[in-house]
Amino acid sequence: MKILKYVLSILFCNAYRLLRFIPNNDPIMGCMLPFARQDNWWKAPLFAFVTMVSFDFITMRVGAWTGVTAITYACLAIMFHFTYKRIGTVKLRHYLGSGIVGVLIFDFVTGVIAGPAMFGISIAQAAIGQIPFTVMHLLTVTFFVLLITPILDRTVINNTILEDATIINRLKFLVRA
Repeated sequence: MKILKYVLSILFCNAYRLLRFIPNNDPIMGCMLPFARQDNWWKAPLFAFVTMVSFDFITMRVGAWTGVTAITYACLAIMFHFTYKRIGTVKLRHYLGSGIVGVLIFDFVTGVIAGPAMFGISIAQAAIGQIPFTVMHLLTVTFFVLLITPILDRTVINNTILEDATIINRLKFLVRA
């Protein structure tokens, strides 16, 4: 099981997003992609969904927007899971391409489609207003995919020391001592 790895990744994503260095301070895509490659089809979408919803709970901003963003991220995770299954050996360039495509889809769905539907602006206004946001989002996701994704993919997800059973056995040993 990889519950600890998911929980730590969710905590990392939310903690980093709370720092609010810059707009679109979003490591979720960079963390979600290796989970989409390595796990069952439903785990990466659940990770993305829980991360989005938990952040909105933490910041007390739960609403319709929470559902739109969480479902959009979850759908992207499903899409990337099945894309990676077809590719076979996923390399950093695949993750980078996925991050770019994921941002473009996410920002189109949440900004250009959902924005006008939820906030009463025109699609043209939403599309024009979305451009600088998407450019910044592309830059931050590229950074996170280049930095976080390889660490998660090679070091954390495949680390048997961080497997739930290993942690539980170590805790049992400490309790007995």
